[in-house]
Amino acid sequence: MNNRNSKIRRIAASAIIAAAYAVLTMALAPISYGAIQLRISEAMCILPFFIPSSAVGLALGCAIANILMGNIFDIIFGSLATLCAGLITAYLGKKEHSMKNCVLACLMPVLFNAVVVGAVITGAYSGLNIFEHFGVFALNALYVGIGEAIVLFAVGLPLMRTLPRKKFFKDIMSRINA
Repeated sequence: MNNRNSKIRRIAASAIIAAAYAVLTMALAPISYGAIQLRISEAMCILPFFIPSSAVGLALGCAIANILMGNIFDIIFGSLATLCAGLITAYLGKKEHSMKNCVLACLMPVLFNAVVVGAVITGAYSGLNIFEHFGVFALNALYVGIGEAIVLFAVGLPLMRTLPRKKFFKDIMSRINA
């Protein structure tokens, strides 16, 4: 396959992933937003481990989903947190696919979102200075982190261990990563 077709497949896959993330987040809006959130779409954050180009799609999907809330800080910084976590997850995926790296890959969205979204909730939504109100920030970060950890470790990690053994997923990975 030529390089142009590979690039088109990666762009198309990123667009599909962005749409799936945004739709799933918005469809489950009552539990997807706020200080205490259980964003089921975050389970998709395992994809860069297998398909590095999906990190961009996840960030775009996050931006689209965050437009629903209308806060520019959440749109920008929440999406950047997802992108950073996705890029590190992709890096981890280029190494050995050991259980340790799978756990580290699941931990990246938890850490990035806890800190960044915790800060956005504290500063942009509550109007508090995170340095002056560190306890409020820490509580918001904890809530976001717990929600992320539940999704990533209860849904994402089992998917990471199961999907690579499935023929359809192997086919998808080989087509996109070619």
